[in-house]
Amino acid sequence: MRSLAVLALSWLIAVPGFATQWYPLHVLVDGREANYQPLTAASRPWRICALLPHGMDRYWWGVAWGLDQEAKRLGTELGIYEAGGYQFDAMQKAQLTRCIQLAADAYVIGAISEQGLCEQLGLLQKKNVPVIDLVNRIDCPGVSARSQVSFADMAKAAMAYIQQRSGGRPVRVGWLPGPKDAGWVIDAEKGLAEALEGSQDVLVPAGYGPVDRSSQAALVRKLLTREPGLDYIIGNAEAAAFAGQLVRSSGGRYKAEVVSLYATERVLEAIAEGTVQASPTDSPVIQARIAVDLAVRLLEGRQVPGQVSPRIEMIDQANLKNFDISRLMPPSGHWMIRQELPE
Repeated sequence: MRSLAVLALSWLIAVPGFATQWYPLHVLVDGREANYQPLTAASRPWRICALLPHGMDRYWWGVAWGLDQEAKRLGTELGIYEAGGYQFDAMQKAQLTRCIQLAADAYVIGAISEQGLCEQLGLLQKKNVPVIDLVNRIDCPGVSARSQVSFADMAKAAMAYIQQRSGGRPVRVGWLPGPKDAGWVIDAEKGLAEALEGSQDVLVPAGYGPVDRSSQAALVRKLLTREPGLDYIIGNAEAAAFAGQLVRSSGGRYKAEVVSLYATERVLEAIAEGTVQASPTDSPVIQARIAVDLAVRLLEGRQVPGQVSPRIEMIDQANLKNFDISRLMPPSGHWMIRQELPE
């Protein structure tokens, strides 16, 4: 079955869709629907520093690829740094310090925690250096604009799918969000709480942890051992993919259906093979492209909105073949991009 799923996903990746012409794009601009049209080119080769939390899966490979492709299209220079995981906030601070030493013109940051970089961002704010908040949410002064999708809305979309699928029957839902202090996890928990208001559905928290496979597998096993009768599980991509496989291999001991909080290549494979039912996607490649464009606009004195958000799409087996994979991951054969900002 897995070979069929991988074949289906390979077919998707082979479909033309990785062209540089990603625009105009229907998005939300400060909460209102609009068509986003990026700049044709930068007026000079601005030097942009991008900081990402890790490069362990194709979600962040896609972000790095989108950053790199848009920087090349606009004619800017780009450094891409990844900290190695959500537990390495000190590394991300050190990487930010490195870019400050290199005198980057602007910063695009997928933050490990919502307030971990506040002191350094305050110094950049005093110098009027543009900072774009990418994907994860930063809660600090000094953010100039945001390219991100609300993970509160992502969690609501996942829960709405479950509530529609359950047909109004009260259900027990296991919850494996990810690292505790990440802004996107905090937002997801707020959104899920709002989605559950007034319902009889019960949320069963399974704890927090880094989004690597081994950490999430341990949390999934503990959750299902403690709560074998769960109806559904919502989890980060690694938790969801592992939970789906564990439920299938349990011989009927576990019956939970699994919905991912966000989509990665592994989640799409699991949807194709039926071990994960569905996932919303926040189009991380597009978020990355928009972030670079926003940085250049600010450097060139143009007005920018406070936040630009690609539209959330729900992916399941019914629409998987029609989904534009270039919004989510790099083409086949492209790995995580790590590169020093040119001096």
